[in-house]
Amino acid sequence: MQQVEIERKTVARRAGSLDYYLILATVGVLFCVSVICVYGMFHFKLASVQQLPPSAKMAYMNTMNSVTAPFIIGLILLLGICVPKRLLPARWLYRFAVALSITAAAVSAWQGIKAGLTAVLAASLILQLVVLGMAVAGSRHLRFEKSGYWVRVGSSLIHLGLILFVLDLLLYRHLFLHLFLFWVTVGASVLGMGFCFYAPAVAGIFRRQGK
Repeated sequence: MQQVEIERKTVARRAGSLDYYLILATVGVLFCVSVICVYGMFHFKLASVQQLPPSAKMAYMNTMNSVTAPFIIGLILLLGICVPKRLLPARWLYRFAVALSITAAAVSAWQGIKAGLTAVLAASLILQLVVLGMAVAGSRHLRFEKSGYWVRVGSSLIHLGLILFVLDLLLYRHLFLHLFLFWVTVGASVLGMGFCFYAPAVAGIFRRQGK
């Protein structure tokens, strides 16, 4: 029994370390994307890019997209790892990440980088919908750092919103789909933050309604 308890604590410690490093990596990537966006807006204004010929403006946009692309790719791959960690133990998570990376590279070589990234996002979206459904059903098989029904549901909604947000960036040319994804992203993110930040109040409201 003591050996089993030691192994359980070791697994929990490794899972906590993995979560910590994934959070650091995600924050770092989002910070870099934010810096690039802020710099791009100020440079656009100060350099009067709007006054340049259309070809120069397009060249500027293509340059900014090229600079941002590696960080967006990194964010998408991180999402591909963050989502299944709710379902898979650490040893299977690494295998899943390798398989996902190989699949993304194969699809990218076959259909282009955008198709590869879309495939990763589609896999992440399907898994996240499964996680959300299990969280709503109150499943105990999910792995969350925090306990509590509404915290878990809220966290699942926030992750869903983040995936849809990145997917929306890839599909922005499709106007109807872009608007649909945007508003679903807003709704999922706002609901998720509300459930996470005000979990006791939300639980109290449902308790009163159930009486």
